[in-house]
Amino acid sequence: MHRNLVKHTLAAGAVLAALAACGTETRDRPPSEHRATQAAIPAPPKEKPVQGLPGMPPVLDPQDVYAADRPNRLSPVVKDFPSRVYVPNTESDTVSVIDPKTYEIIETIHVGRQPQHVVPSWDMKTLWVNNNRGHTLTPIDPKTGKAGKPVEVHDPYNLYFTPNGKYAVVMASLDRELVFRDPHTMEREKTVPVTCYGVNHADFSLDGRYFIVSCEFSGELLKVDTEKMRVVGQQKLPFEGAMPQDVKISPDGKRFYVADMMADGMWVLDGDTFGKPKLLPTGKGTHGLYVSRDSREMYVSNRGEGTISVFDFTQNKLTKKWHLPDGGSPDMGGVSADGKVLWLSGRYDAEVYAIDTRTGSQLARIKVGSGPHGLAVYPQPGRYSLGHTGIFR
Repeated sequence: MHRNLVKHTLAAGAVLAALAACGTETRDRPPSEHRATQAAIPAPPKEKPVQGLPGMPPVLDPQDVYAADRPNRLSPVVKDFPSRVYVPNTESDTVSVIDPKTYEIIETIHVGRQPQHVVPSWDMKTLWVNNNRGHTLTPIDPKTGKAGKPVEVHDPYNLYFTPNGKYAVVMASLDRELVFRDPHTMEREKTVPVTCYGVNHADFSLDGRYFIVSCEFSGELLKVDTEKMRVVGQQKLPFEGAMPQDVKISPDGKRFYVADMMADGMWVLDGDTFGKPKLLPTGKGTHGLYVSRDSREMYVSNRGEGTISVFDFTQNKLTKKWHLPDGGSPDMGGVSADGKVLWLSGRYDAEVYAIDTRTGSQLARIKVGSGPHGLAVYPQPGRYSLGHTGIFR
């Protein structure tokens, strides 16, 4: 009996000693041995910072170029500006100003001949109306809503800004030129002749070092070196009669999407390699491309059939299609600051559509002037503008 008690006591002691050893194994090791154990566990790889275009604000997230565009994240520059929708009416030579809360036109601004787009400046302090056939840019103060003195600029179909804010880039569509200008005075700095016809839309790479341009009338794409201000690539789209329109980059910066109103879909291509693009059908008359505030989806306006396709970046496919009641011609536009409303001009119907981005239902249908085109929702979140109707980073 006594021997069994001793045996059990010794066994229990051995178990406790083993447990104690397990609990203090690392603590009791020499410091050098402890450091060696820690070093054996690989640290998560650090993502290299993006080497952006000199002078460009740093990229916030290498996996999301739209990281600064979250709902209502307004820059101090624009936070006190009244929320408005500015609609250029190409055949009425006016800009209709809509209050997005009431869906009513509160002012009509008379501008030059054939206004095509309303474009936020790089510093976001000015809205430039592109009077294409009037050969002028009309500045609008978004704080007061008042127009200033027009600035002479030849053939300003569309307008962009380099990511470092150094230049404005005028898409001189009929002149067959990319014209780099002072972003404030609009004085001509450098003219880049192009051999394609109808330069009209563009978007910049993640690092801002190049941009892809669509040439509507010759069905081509250009790749342009931002800093050197020269064309470094050119290709014909593989579709007879192609008419490329809006251009947008994917959140991760790996792909460019180009709307094509005759191919009835989006071309998808790698901007770095500038290889052969693939066509993703979306709908008749594919025209405008707008990214959601959470960077998960892109709204694709199909002008020829009165629909909006929804493309999911993560799933890499179309997930929904919204139909406008009574049809329409959804063209260019933008997303509200809170991300809840998609605003699009009805190019051939003298109207503007407000669409709920959660359900796809039409919230309003507002009559405006003739030929409404590149409307701008303003202000929008972001640190600076790359142009068009509002591409923000």
